[in-house]
Amino acid sequence: MIKIQLVDDEPHILSALQRLLRPQGWVLHAFDNPETALSALAEHQYAAIICDLNMPQLDGLTYLQFARQRQPDALRMLLSAHGDRTTLMQAINRAEVYRFLPKPWENYDIESALQAAVDLFLLRDENHRLLEQVRGQRDTLERQHRELLRLESEHPGLTRVRRDADGAVLLEDYDLDD
Repeated sequence: MIKIQLVDDEPHILSALQRLLRPQGWVLHAFDNPETALSALAEHQYAAIICDLNMPQLDGLTYLQFARQRQPDALRMLLSAHGDRTTLMQAINRAEVYRFLPKPWENYDIESALQAAVDLFLLRDENHRLLEQVRGQRDTLERQHRELLRLESEHPGLTRVRRDADGAVLLEDYDLDD
């Protein structure tokens, strides 16, 4: 279940984003108060966070920095009508913002940016899962190898197997060509 967090102090912006994104089937959590949204970061794992830049309680850049600390895997997006170069540089460098989304927006831009973010989130999640699986398999192989070495040291020759030309295990010590 993909969860998206929306943070904007303007309720009509949140409503518009929810109407736009609801058909995607994602779970949308909308907050008009950044402090409440911060609390939700402890309760839910978000694939993406869209936050307005200019809010009276807490600016979006600071919010996304907190969000980055609490949920480093969530892709962060900044939504603003005021996007100067300095702000964009700070957003990228301090909050590691994935995308800047302008206000007013084109619906396609929001939908495609979020879909790309969700796809990247899922890909990273799958990579983490596969990496853990490989680490587990490597640990198992290392334990098995240590056990094999221990058995060989206690019973020399135990792990050596004679095989014929087809790879079948030879149980007796005789030549098959006779």
